[in-house]
Amino acid sequence: MEPLDYHAEERSKASFDVEEMKIVWAGSRHAFEISDRAARLVASDPVFRKDNRTMLSRKELFKDTLRKTAHAVKRTIELNLSEEETHTLWFYVDQPAYANLHWGMFIPAIEGQGTEKQKQKWLPMAHNMQIIGCYAQTELGHGSNVQGLETTATFDPQTDEFVIHSPTLTSSKWWPGGLGKVSTHAVVYARLRTDGQDYGVHGFIVQLRSLDDHSPLPGITVGDIGMKFGSGAYNSMDNGLLRFDHVRIPRNQMLMRLSQVTREGKYVQSDVPRQLVYGTMVYVRQIIVSEASCALSRAVCIATRYSAVRRQFGSENGGPETQVINYKTQQSRLFPLLASAYAFRFVGEWMKWLYTDVSKRLQANDFSTLPEVHACAAGLKSITTSATADAIEECRKLCGGHGYLSCSGLPELFAVYIPNCTYEGDNIVMLLQVARFLMKTISRLVSGKMPIGTAAYLGRVEHLMQCHCEVQRAEDWLKHSIILEAFEARSARMSVACAESLSRFSTPEEGFGEISADLVEAAVAHCQLIIVSKFIEKLQQDIPGKGVKTQLENLCNVYALSLLHKHLGDFVSTGCITPKQGALANEQLRSLYSQVRPNAIALVDAFNHTDHYLGSVLGCYDGNVYQKLYEEAWKSPLNDTVVPDGYDEYIRPLLKQHFRTARL
Repeated sequence: MEPLDYHAEERSKASFDVEEMKIVWAGSRHAFEISDRAARLVASDPVFRKDNRTMLSRKELFKDTLRKTAHAVKRTIELNLSEEETHTLWFYVDQPAYANLHWGMFIPAIEGQGTEKQKQKWLPMAHNMQIIGCYAQTELGHGSNVQGLETTATFDPQTDEFVIHSPTLTSSKWWPGGLGKVSTHAVVYARLRTDGQDYGVHGFIVQLRSLDDHSPLPGITVGDIGMKFGSGAYNSMDNGLLRFDHVRIPRNQMLMRLSQVTREGKYVQSDVPRQLVYGTMVYVRQIIVSEASCALSRAVCIATRYSAVRRQFGSENGGPETQVINYKTQQSRLFPLLASAYAFRFVGEWMKWLYTDVSKRLQANDFSTLPEVHACAAGLKSITTSATADAIEECRKLCGGHGYLSCSGLPELFAVYIPNCTYEGDNIVMLLQVARFLMKTISRLVSGKMPIGTAAYLGRVEHLMQCHCEVQRAEDWLKHSIILEAFEARSARMSVACAESLSRFSTPEEGFGEISADLVEAAVAHCQLIIVSKFIEKLQQDIPGKGVKTQLENLCNVYALSLLHKHLGDFVSTGCITPKQGALANEQLRSLYSQVRPNAIALVDAFNHTDHYLGSVLGCYDGNVYQKLYEEAWKSPLNDTVVPDGYDEYIRPLLKQHFRTARL
């Protein structure tokens, strides 16, 4: 019997080659093949089951995570997977675990900040998982302000050791993933004190637990910080707390690639430029940007497929009700999110190239692009994660009441994703870093120093301050040159306005404090320009496949014009466009929604998400939503018995009126 496919008719409407779009989404045919194999391998393995996650207790959930992690390592070895294949397999296991921090933070920290000798000692053990590490930076009292960390590492020349200590309650390490119950070691960030001076925050490799019985070593207090937002979600991770009571470590466990302490206790800067540490930061943030597109694509896939199944109102003469996806109100909320998923995917691809480029430059002692790259990494991390978190919640609302069910996949996806907005840098703090870069760039224009890369448009600031948008008809907004100039002019004018405001204050810091909200908005405008420009650049590449480029052009225009509509006040108030031109942009946007509509299901199919990875009865490939919802309801533990536990104690006495009345 042929399986049901309630989306078959929708899929037949597609005007492009879905298989080719899958390759464009994956980045290459090679990447697509690896991703497809890994997704299906995980989906077919019963150990990686996740449909019961939200019903497990915290202890059961954590043990389930340990089991899946061990099984993933076992399969990696058995299948002799490459590094790329291993990373993809872990991605599709889709359960936050200590291994994420071990591979994503602990190992890169040693690779980036350790000497060759230190790397030779620690990395083989870490790669073989003979030790398991985490990244202990954030404290109870400090997160974004790394320079405010309170943990101390005081050198004792008598014993050639550092003494790691938590002098206050707020100096407790707080939040590191993998720390609570699993990690045997940590890269700990502490204030280096030697020779009577404080040399600021440095990294140290510290053993936390015995390799024999896993018990905490003397002087170490360590544990889990408790339940986090949502059921399931990030509660599979043992985020931890850690305190040190004068814990001694050998001097050579300070990460000494960038600076070191001699046997005599003298602090010495190495010949290696300190800017190299930014390479690791850019690496982590470019991964976060890429993962934003993945999380957003999941939510959009669920909401789009369900919107095509769900029918409400609009029936005539007893005919079928209208598909929810056909309402313009649904399209105006959903399709910009679909376009955003593609936009974030392509800017993520570009950031991978950017990381490779800056890494090569740093190794060659070329730091010319570093300020711009650092601003890009900070700003795009902020923009994409904030937009994705908001979009997942919007997709839940787009699914109506059923979106609130755990089995929709959306509540858990939201709960597991939103920490991205605060880890690796609070998003507002990140945008203020971008704003500082923009203000510095503008101040240097007077001396003739021309900006580079994504800030190059500021070199044409005089033109951008005076130019007028040439849109006369709605379809003029389909010209990429017009869209780009509008976004460039908006960003330039907002940045110049901030620079002029800052010049009126007695000190720059006073100005930054007073107009910080305006600076954040200017940074947002700059980052949105980057994403729009990278989407347009993607369209200029050779894109194979029937109709694929046309659909990508539609999505690019939807993304840009929906942003213009959302931030219309910025564009009009800065004089970049007129109110009439704004109305024409909205008219063109409505037309674009009509072009996206027949291709909507195929566009989310191109994400190539298995039902296992989506974890949603609303977003299942075959669209058999109502049958699956009904079956899912009977899996509730409350349905294990017909009469609920507690009936005799609490319900029956009420029904039989066994309670006596009395005065208070």
